[in-house]
Amino acid sequence: MFTQRFSSTPLGARLARHLAATQLHAWGIPYRTALSDTATLIVAELAANAVTHGRVPGRDFELRLIHAPHVHLHIEVSDTRAERRPPARGEAPSPSPLTDTGRGLLLVDALADRWEVVDRISRGVALPGKTVRAELDLRPSA
Repeated sequence: MFTQRFSSTPLGARLARHLAATQLHAWGIPYRTALSDTATLIVAELAANAVTHGRVPGRDFELRLIHAPHVHLHIEVSDTRAERRPPARGEAPSPSPLTDTGRGLLLVDALADRWEVVDRISRGVALPGKTVRAELDLRPSA
């Protein structure tokens, strides 16, 4: 398992993406492979959402990666803003073709095998905020 907190800034989101790619590589998921690229794109979108929509001044966001080889890769991004929850899977409105934003969860929905938004909990204790979880199923190599 990999867990790290980052500042709720664009730099923090960028660092989360880079460290996720580094951790995946350490787990045997090489840089620039389809799985690494997909997972880091999901991390990038969820981290950007945490910074843009979940930011509370002075509070960090948290990235958690859990790798179960040949089973799944679990990605979680938690922020401390509970009242700004994204729409549930399949409920995200389609953005206007003229806007530059609003496509992050559509990408996560297209790339992840499963994703959901849950209350933020750590070691059985409810904390302020929310967690967006995404999973990628891993298939054994033939």
